[in-house]
Amino acid sequence: MTNRIMAVYDVDPFYADRFADFVNQKEKVPFTVMAFTTLERLKNYAMEHEIELLLINSTVPKEEIDRLGAARVVTLADGETVPVDGQYPSVYKYQATDNIMREVMACYCVGTIQPALTAIGNVGDIIGVYSPVNRCLKTSFALTAGQLLSRKSRVLYVNLEDCSGLEKLFGEEHKADLSDLLYFYGQGNYSWVRLSSVIYSWGDLDYIPPVRYPEDLCQITAEDMADLLTRIAKESAYDIVVVDLGQFGKKAASVLEVCSTVFMPVKDDCMSVAKVEEFEEYLVRSGHEALKERIQKIKLPYHSSFGRKESYLEQLLWGELGDYTRQLLKGR
Repeated sequence: MTNRIMAVYDVDPFYADRFADFVNQKEKVPFTVMAFTTLERLKNYAMEHEIELLLINSTVPKEEIDRLGAARVVTLADGETVPVDGQYPSVYKYQATDNIMREVMACYCVGTIQPALTAIGNVGDIIGVYSPVNRCLKTSFALTAGQLLSRKSRVLYVNLEDCSGLEKLFGEEHKADLSDLLYFYGQGNYSWVRLSSVIYSWGDLDYIPPVRYPEDLCQITAEDMADLLTRIAKESAYDIVVVDLGQFGKKAASVLEVCSTVFMPVKDDCMSVAKVEEFEEYLVRSGHEALKERIQKIKLPYHSSFGRKESYLEQLLWGELGDYTRQLLKGR
C-alpha cells in the first residue's frame, strides 16, 4: 500500500483516533491515515516527514497550518461550512466518516495534479453478472453476492444499468455517482482518489451509485468501460469488483471479456431460452466464443416472500435467494 500520509488532528483526541482507525480499516483511500492527539506532536512529525493531505480542526490558526507544510489541507468544521476566499476548504466534522472522506477526497482533487497512487501487489478479481433475459433477479443476485463476498473480502459493486432504482432502495441521496467517474475518465483524470470521492457503502459492501443520466452510458464505448473496470481492479485496494451489467446489449461482450467469471441468470420459458441462444451465437460470430467457458448459467429461486421496499435489501440476504447464493459462492 502507498506510504503517502494523511494526517488528522482535532481538538478532541478521541475523534482523531477513531477517524484514523475507521479509515485505515476500510482501506478506501490511497493514504496511510495517522492521528495526532496534540498539535505539538503534529508539528514535530511535520518537521521530518512529508504530509500529502492534512485534515485539521478549523480552530487552528491558518498561520500555524501553513507552517506545517502539508501539500493539501482540509479543515474540520464544528458548524456549517461556507467557502471563504483565501481559506482552506472545509468539511462538517459531525457526519458519517464515509461522507467526510468523500468530501475530503473531492477537495483533494480540486486544483491539484493527481499523483499516480495504486495499491501495491493488489489486482482485484472482476466478477460479471449479466443476462439477455429480463426480470430474472439479476440485480438482486448481484447485490446479494456482493454483500456476502464482502464479509471476507474488500468488494466494490458497480451497476451499469440506466435506471437501477438503487437510490430509492438504499434511501440515500447520492451527491456523486458513476456519471462523475465516467467524466473524470473521459478527461484523462481518473485516479484512485477520484474513485474514493464517489464511493458509498451498504454495510460492508462498497458501491458506486449508478449514473444519474442514462445518456452517460451511451457516450462511453464498451472498450473504454472495460478499461475503466480493469484500472479499478488494478489500482484500488479492492479484492473483488462485482459488475452488474444492464442493457448494454451486445456491447456487453467486450466488458465481460475482463471478467474472470460471469454469472448469467436464466429462465425456462421459450422466449428466455431463445434470447440466451441468440446471445451465444453472437459471441461466436463476433470472436468472443472463448467467453462462453467463463459464463455460469444460474436459475435463481423465485418466490413471493419479499415485503416492502424499505426492507427489501435485508430480505435478499435472509431469504431463499440469500441461501442459494451462499451455496453458489462457497469456497470463494
